[in-house]
Amino acid sequence: MIWGTVMVLFFTFSCAPTKAQNVTNPLQEQNTMSVLWYQKAGEAKALYYQGYNIGKMRLDDILSKKQWKQGLKPAVVLDLDETVIDNSPLFATKIMSPVSAYLNWDMWVERAEAKALPGAIEFLKYADSKGIAIFYISNRKEAQKAATIINLQRVGAPQADAAHVLLKQKGERGKEARRLQVARTHDIVLLFGDNLGDFSGFEGLSVTQRAQLVDKQREEFGRKLIVFPNPMYGDWEGAIYQYNSRRSDLEKSKLRKDMLEPFQR
Repeated sequence: MIWGTVMVLFFTFSCAPTKAQNVTNPLQEQNTMSVLWYQKAGEAKALYYQGYNIGKMRLDDILSKKQWKQGLKPAVVLDLDETVIDNSPLFATKIMSPVSAYLNWDMWVERAEAKALPGAIEFLKYADSKGIAIFYISNRKEAQKAATIINLQRVGAPQADAAHVLLKQKGERGKEARRLQVARTHDIVLLFGDNLGDFSGFEGLSVTQRAQLVDKQREEFGRKLIVFPNPMYGDWEGAIYQYNSRRSDLEKSKLRKDMLEPFQR
């Protein structure tokens, strides 16, 4: 009788979902369509090819006309995450797994296993073959530099070394200081990014201000500034929260919905 009771208890506990398995994050759930589109939509892949194809055409035009500042070597500047390498598996994991099993950002970076995005390595190798200096400016932490360089070398990115991979310094807010550092010795002829913060002047702007500055700089997009799609995260989302990441998930969810513009009868 005791044995039968033990077996029933074992069966009950082994088949019942654990608390960790039942844990969900509604805010992460809302990201399902964004990550799914990013990973599976042919349109996403097409936009990366399109962006890098435009970059190659612009580079050819710039080189043919020698359109860079005299005395300076031409350079291209690229963001890394969702520009050169793909971190979407991390965000898919956050949706699929319980909180206790999350693979966090620091762990992911240290794995150095992000894959290259469509067209990125082909463009970078082409630029390298033309003698163009390549700088990777990312807001990854300086402490993650070794892992980041390993990841870039694994995917075949040229000029992936300590001098060309410029990561976020302690106390630094955005990327402008590092762009200016490059600009002291090079003429930056093209910039690539998935976030408007990868370009000058967009740091800390409101949702409305960001859109207004895009309109003001409309002639630069596709000419000097190349933007890639990233619906998963970015300053576009931070602006919705007034850059206050400490807001609760409930507050963030409400702000997301408040920003929607439904049809008005």
